Formats: sequence, C-alpha cells, structure tokens
Amino acid sequence: MSNTALLLLILCLFGASYLPRLFPMLYFSQRQVPQWFSDWMKYVPISLFAALVFKDVFISDNQFELIGNGRIIAMFLVAGVAYKTRSMAVSVITGIAAVFLLSLI
Repeated sequence: MSNTALLLLILCLFGASYLPRLFPMLYFSQRQVPQWFSDWMKYVPISLFAALVFKDVFISDNQFELIGNGRIIAMFLVAGVAYKTRSMAVSVITGIAAVFLLSLI
C-alpha cells in the first residue's frame, strides 16, 4: 500500500468517525433538545455498558455459562460496590480482585 493510499484511508476513516459526531452537535447547538430525548439518553451509557459486560460475564468458549460461573458473583459484588461508593476506580479494583480471588477457588 502506497503512502498516498494510506493517507487517503486515514482521512476517510477520520471522516467516517468524526462526521456522525459533528452533525448532531451542529444541529442541536441551534435548537433546544426535547425533554423526552434527554430523559431517554440518560439510559444509553448504562445500556452500552451492560451490552459490553454481558458477553464477558455469561459466555465462555461460545457457551452460555450460568452454573458454577464465578464471574456472576463478581458482577453482583461490583454492582453493589458501585451503587454504594459511586466510584469507578473502587468498582474496577473490586472487580479485578473478585475475579482473581474467585478464579483461585
């Protein structure tokens, strides 16, 4: 691949990732966001996080694993710590420690 083609590829990828973020920002900078939309958008980060975590917690070796899965215990422990402390750092450290200790059992 030539340097020109590589530069063109990088510019196209930049445009593909930047423009979808730019257009809503420009559109809503001139208008008021409806309240129902703001209320709905509060759930997006939680939903995305749950979708990312679900596979790692419940699926192992392309099998749905519910019985004898220590990661489920760690997930509930982290959820409790996150709810109680509201700290991302404490939650992450708790999760790492819980998965490590439960993998030793």
